Amino acid sequence: MSVNTCTPPRIAHLLRGAIAAAALPLLLTSCSSADKADTVAAADAVTISDQWVKAADSGMSAAFGDLLNSGDTPRTIVSATSPASGRIELHEVVTDANGTKAMRPKRGGFVIPAHGRTPLRPGGDHIMFMDLHGPLRTGSETSLTLTFDDGSSTTFTAQVRDFAGNQENYVPDHAGSHAGTQTPAHGG
Repeated sequence: MSVNTCTPPRIAHLLRGAIAAAALPLLLTSCSSADKADTVAAADAVTISDQWVKAADSGMSAAFGDLLNSGDTPRTIVSATSPASGRIELHEVVTDANGTKAMRPKRGGFVIPAHGRTPLRPGGDHIMFMDLHGPLRTGSETSLTLTFDDGSSTTFTAQVRDFAGNQENYVPDHAGSHAGTQTPAHGG
């Protein structure tokens, strides 16, 4: 005669152990996936499409396009550089109480939402080329490097195009290094 050693409390204990053992690989996989998402550099998740730069003989110009984020995390562009320009700023266009549009540095940079898009357009957010090293001629190309808040960067090439442009005024960031500098209106 056999003796049954699996009493109801013992069966419940064994079942809890089996369920925990089965769930462990799932938990490890989900933790592993979250870690991978966090370690993807912003530069690997963000691309730009339809990029172009406004033609200019000297002074200032601006770059436009669509910033696309394929990642699960919002990404922020904090600065940009180009061999075509001595200084580049990330700009926004704001309208004052009188309805006058003015450009100014965008504090915090450009945020591209997770699985989202941030447009750079004339009359809106744009990348401002200041102190051009030479003319930007229609049909030529120039490179631009974007730097993200995680320290990663990406470089792309943009075609130079004619554009009459919006005529906003420039309002310098008085907290920045160019405080007090007045720059004439431009087509950015």
